[in-house]
Formats: sequence, C-alpha cells, structure tokens
Amino acid sequence: MKLLLRILSIALLAGIAPAEEGPMEKATFAAGCFWGVESAFRTVEGVVDAQVGYVGGETDNPTYREVCSGRTGHAEALEITFDPAVITYKKLVELFWRVHNPTQANRQGPDVGTQYRSSIFYHSPEQKEIAEKSKAALAASGKYKKPIATEIVPAATFYRAEEYHQRYFEKNGGPVCHFFE
Repeated sequence: MKLLLRILSIALLAGIAPAEEGPMEKATFAAGCFWGVESAFRTVEGVVDAQVGYVGGETDNPTYREVCSGRTGHAEALEITFDPAVITYKKLVELFWRVHNPTQANRQGPDVGTQYRSSIFYHSPEQKEIAEKSKAALAASGKYKKPIATEIVPAATFYRAEEYHQRYFEKNGGPVCHFFE
C-alpha cells in the first residue's frame, strides 16, 4: 500500500493524474459462429473484454454439445464489455451488421441451426432504440434484397462457453468463419 501511495504521489507531482474510468457497458450479439464474431470485436478500440457463450434459451448452464443439438433454444453469442467514452453502442451495432448476413435467420455460411441465428440482445431501453433504428435504416438502404431477419430482444442470462472456445482463433489460428466485411 505504501508503494502504491508513493507512486501516486510521484505521478501527481509530475502532473500525471490517474486515469478516471467511467462505467463500462455490455453489448450482446449473436451472428453465427461465435469464434469469428469474437475475433472481429476484440480488435475494436474501446472493447475492454469479450467472451463467447450462449444466450436466449431455456436450459440453465448449457454445454456446447447441448446448444449444438438445437434443443436448448440458445444462440451462440458474444458478450462485450465496452467503454462508451471510447466507442458507442451505435458503432458496435454497425460492426455487427457488417460481420454477418442479417437476412439469414438460422444460419451463417455453412453453419445451420437456430443456435446460429442473427440477434441483438439489448441491455437497456436506449440500446433497444439504437438497434431498432439501425435495423430500420439498414432495411431501407436497399443493401439486401431479402428482409433483415435479425431479432432484437431483451438480454437474457448469458452462459459463458467452455474455456476452449474463448479466444479460439488466438489459440488455434484463423479466422475461418463467415465474414462479409
């Protein structure tokens, strides 16, 4: 403790104020295979943490095998902790639209099933409004011939996936999943 106080005193004397951290926020997206989605969002400045897991189903603490069976109702998803002073939720939603095909309801690339659906799980009324406006703007843009299939639903309990899924491409090389960027 004495060392920490001494470092802070020296920093203050030198005119270096400790960084003030504001409140972090959460964002949760499902856009197909969670490995690629995680890889895309981890590179974004302002994303403090990202973890892959399962959300939107009926089973408590589902396993990957259970989610892949299609019987739990969960989607493979990414939960992001971000600093809204550095990156806005709106910018994260814009990236979400770019990393997958939002016209595909229960598939992305070669991955098929409800666990690969396109979903935005909002954590606040403000996030819901931003997501809905962004979806409407994308639909009106004419970029896609098919309608946008992405669901916008309240965030449910997020179950962190098994450790071998976390930072999968960093551990195993990649990316190899679908991407539209």
